[in-house]
Amino acid sequence: MSKPEGLPEFYQHHFQNTPDTRPTDLGQVNVFRLEESLILGSEPVQFSRRDFYKIALLHRGHSVYHYADQRVEAIGPALLLFNPQIPYTRQLLSEEITGFFCILRQDFFQERGGINLSEQSFFWPGSVLVYPLTVPQAVEVSALFEKMLTELVSDYLLKYDLLRTYATELLHYTLKLRPADTSYPLPDAKARLTALFLELLERQFPIESPTQRFALRSARDFARQLAVHPNHLNHCVRATTGKTTTDHIADRLSREAKALLRHTDWHIAEVGYSLGFDEPAHFNYFFKKQTGLAPSAFRRI
Repeated sequence: MSKPEGLPEFYQHHFQNTPDTRPTDLGQVNVFRLEESLILGSEPVQFSRRDFYKIALLHRGHSVYHYADQRVEAIGPALLLFNPQIPYTRQLLSEEITGFFCILRQDFFQERGGINLSEQSFFWPGSVLVYPLTVPQAVEVSALFEKMLTELVSDYLLKYDLLRTYATELLHYTLKLRPADTSYPLPDAKARLTALFLELLERQFPIESPTQRFALRSARDFARQLAVHPNHLNHCVRATTGKTTTDHIADRLSREAKALLRHTDWHIAEVGYSLGFDEPAHFNYFFKKQTGLAPSAFRRI
């Protein structure tokens, strides 16, 4: 698997250089028109993780995003959110693509004591990627992106604070699009502990080398790190998400296994070892139980 895409690689791929109209020291946030980033004849987006968050408005067009064994279709108008830890590749299915997107670093929000992006439910692994919009909703979101584009080239001394406000408004707009029963929970003790568990789980990824190992394998391991009783951790996680800690761990391991099998040439035993399975047979049993296929069979699909 390739290393995470950083901003220099992003600019090189989408623009073949850093756009002259953007300050080179901007760093933490930037906004673009979607059609300007699509270079005719350029290579498709490669399967990789990023080191920045991304929010996009697909105003017009049709594209498909591939996540390990998942295929998510986006038809404009739609709002799309990308977690930097979740690798994906994009396939364009129409010639006319219009819209906007912004790239954000976590530091951009935390600089002023703002929100932690990794704690937002729409950026959690397994959350919905594509949110269909009505035409009036697309007009509202477009207006926000237009404001951000205008502010980027302004001389206003506090423009980055204003950009942070607009970006936060985009995130809140996404929350309003979610069904009421899946909205981001109030930050009570159970929700906070669940967020810490999910962050600790996600922090062990990506697996980028066969010698790297997934260390925290059980609810007891996570409870020890979080200084709580395993039963209490499991109760909070189940109450907040409807799934047990074991379910979350198995699901995340399964998704990482699929990604490694599909996008690396590692031996199956190496994939299993990196995910914490000392014996290939144990990994084979786990993977088949999760997916219904042996690792070798999944790799041939």
